[in-house]
Amino acid sequence: MRLSRSVSPNISLNTVADRTTPHLRNHRSPAADFRRAVQLASNQPLTDPPGRPHKRRLLIAMLVLCSRLAHAAPHRIFIAGDSTAAEYGAERAPQAGWGQMLQGWFEPAQWKVHNHAKGGRSTRSFIAEGRLDAISNDLQRGDVLLIQFGHNDAKREDPTRYTDPTTDYIQFLRRYLAAARDKGATPILITPAARSLYDFGALLDTHGRYTLAMQQLAAQEHVDLIDLNASSSDWIRALGEQAAKPYFLFVPEKNITDGTHFSRAGATAIACLVVHGWVQLQPALKPQLRRHADCGAAPDTAAQRAAQAHPSLVVHERDLAREQPGPHGGAGPTTAYPFFADAPDLTCVLRKRVLHKGAGIGLHLHDKDEIYDIVSGRGLYALDGKHYAVAAGDALLTRPGSTHALQQIGEDPLVLLLAYTASR
Repeated sequence: MRLSRSVSPNISLNTVADRTTPHLRNHRSPAADFRRAVQLASNQPLTDPPGRPHKRRLLIAMLVLCSRLAHAAPHRIFIAGDSTAAEYGAERAPQAGWGQMLQGWFEPAQWKVHNHAKGGRSTRSFIAEGRLDAISNDLQRGDVLLIQFGHNDAKREDPTRYTDPTTDYIQFLRRYLAAARDKGATPILITPAARSLYDFGALLDTHGRYTLAMQQLAAQEHVDLIDLNASSSDWIRALGEQAAKPYFLFVPEKNITDGTHFSRAGATAIACLVVHGWVQLQPALKPQLRRHADCGAAPDTAAQRAAQAHPSLVVHERDLAREQPGPHGGAGPTTAYPFFADAPDLTCVLRKRVLHKGAGIGLHLHDKDEIYDIVSGRGLYALDGKHYAVAAGDALLTRPGSTHALQQIGEDPLVLLLAYTASR
């Protein structure tokens, strides 16, 4: 993930990051809040002589303050952007925008997303239609304004949307920054998401000059920048041209070939990249997330792949099937599938075994951790002198020093996956 780190002059990053920071929604200190609550509870100033506390009045004050904190308004995230961030209804499925998915990373009671992104808009047309004014009228101190434009700013054929990246684009972006700062909100610039557009096997950069202009503006204005163009480009390259298609609007049955807009899966992945970039700028945000943002690929993913001592693999069980008697003196027949048995330096072992009718795994003592996952069928499981009826959905853990055995029952084969640590 590539990003720029700087601080808005009007509000600290910690203000946005710490949801308990009083001046996010209230500029008084906790002490001032408490004194005010006492005044409200007693309807008189705090002028009591020392040593004469009014316990009932203080109790009421504490209840008032606790109630106020419990019902504190959530922090607010506003999005100004284009179709790649916009909201789409069910009638537009599978299309979705990353702004539509952003709320999934935040508890609504703590952070509320207000998505004003609109399809087809540029920095110019978004302002001309009064959409920035609508956001500005609602912004308050402590809010965050995410700003992502560039796709439609490049449309030279449309003067109502086109902006020159060296002049108009920068000037319009400054207006978004000013709108946020004037209200005490925190602006964050986001470079436009990459398109899945390849030429002779190479991913094309279709936003180059706009990305560069936004990066330069962020440095000049000391404002945070999430370089989504870079992170989404790395993500697409790591997926590969064909594997990236399900994340965009490549829908053969509808004759749609669109490498700009996202499917629901793609919008979710891009939202994760946005949150990942935000957390890198502001680590204090991480514990407030409702789900992890450990997504994306490093810029040097291709180099890391080339440097692998042993490549990653995909195998199919049909190429691995081996008919065997029951292990550890168990009855047979069974079919074993030794996945990745020839892969060097693995620290774990994964096997699939089918216990056909009457087959089993004999009783044996364990010297390592092992897990059985019952995929289908039924069996009787003996573990340390106790027996259990097991079926699909059951998982069985055996630790060193335990004994166990498993016997298939019924008409259907008992199918299980086995995982254990590799022998050294």
